Amino acid sequence: MKHSLTAACALLALSTPVYAGKAEVLNTYADIAQAGYEDSLISARRLSDAIYALLADPSAEALTKARQAWIASRVPYQQTEVFRFGNAIVDDWEGKVNAWPLDEGLIDYVGDGAGPTDENPYAALNVIAQPKFVLSGQEVDASTITPEFLETTLHEADQVEANVATGYHAVEFLLWGQDLNGTDHGAGDRPWTDYAAGELCTNGNCDRRAEYLRAATDLLISDLEWMAAQWAESGEARSTVLADEDAGIVAILTGMGSLSYGEQAGERMKLGVMLNDPEEEHDCFSDNTHNSHFYDGLGIRNVYTGHYTRIDGSTVTGESLSDLVAEVDPTVDAGLRTQLDATMARLSAIKSTAEAGTSYDQMLARGNAAGEALIMGAVDALVDQTRGIERVVTALGLDGVGIEGSDSLDEPEAVFQ
Repeated sequence: MKHSLTAACALLALSTPVYAGKAEVLNTYADIAQAGYEDSLISARRLSDAIYALLADPSAEALTKARQAWIASRVPYQQTEVFRFGNAIVDDWEGKVNAWPLDEGLIDYVGDGAGPTDENPYAALNVIAQPKFVLSGQEVDASTITPEFLETTLHEADQVEANVATGYHAVEFLLWGQDLNGTDHGAGDRPWTDYAAGELCTNGNCDRRAEYLRAATDLLISDLEWMAAQWAESGEARSTVLADEDAGIVAILTGMGSLSYGEQAGERMKLGVMLNDPEEEHDCFSDNTHNSHFYDGLGIRNVYTGHYTRIDGSTVTGESLSDLVAEVDPTVDAGLRTQLDATMARLSAIKSTAEAGTSYDQMLARGNAAGEALIMGAVDALVDQTRGIERVVTALGLDGVGIEGSDSLDEPEAVFQ
């Protein structure tokens, strides 16, 4: 009788499906976050090596290698943006690392016509050329440019969000310079001699420009080190997500929905089309925006499907939100999976078009119907997948999921007021 009961239990175990649990889903989510931020850190260290090589021995080749390392560093980082919005620890930190757009004249020389504005009196401060300046009525000693100075004094100076002094886009500007091509083809074209010594130095202050680039790069590394640690075992971000299962699932869906809708579809894509303005590009100096959009979309799909491919080719996988939803309503799960794939197809079309020679800023040009159709096709797909995310929220019976909006989607007329 004992043997028969054992056999029956074994048969039952084989025939009963093992359903995903919320704890397992949240562990996969945290594992993907940890891997993504670790990959971002690894890539940023490679970028740092390339920048230090450029500053040690400036040349056109060294500048090209630093730019290539910057573009490579964006691949893992953009896939982590899905951890924003639902995780306060990420939102409180992200502004130091990926804030945009920026008034680049705060940092360095810019083209004619730039200057202080009513919104930002420091829009053409050019701290690289100013070892001393007055900020909020106080004289500031900027004779030495350090990571601490950038973070505590210059970033968001006078509480103006456009005064972005740190992070990926400050480094991007220092590698490429302004993109003065408007909606014509071409990225920024800073000469390598902006970092040369002696008589070869162009545009003045090459030593301070190098000091600023070194400080911004070092700060980016330390910021990424900190965030990677928050998702490691016993890290605050991981512990917070795992502490309350329902709140953790809400965080996942809030991040997915807000990045899909208000942030990417709205602020990063439709707004630029409405204004025909290349200054609304996410990576405007390097013309890398097509990649940033693509990897943002991929990050959303990664989190839903519980699958992330690391920069070394290995994978992080586990029980996913998709598995959890499929148990409750397979139709809702299948629908969102289809929508996520449709979005990636639209983003892939933008990416391949840019790589074939039509840059994203050209797609934004007034009268470019084909470019607008490419971008708006992705916008519509992102909005559609957001509706799918909302159906997931309903299927799971969750409260507290707040998806951020955008005037460009919700009140288009307000954009021009």
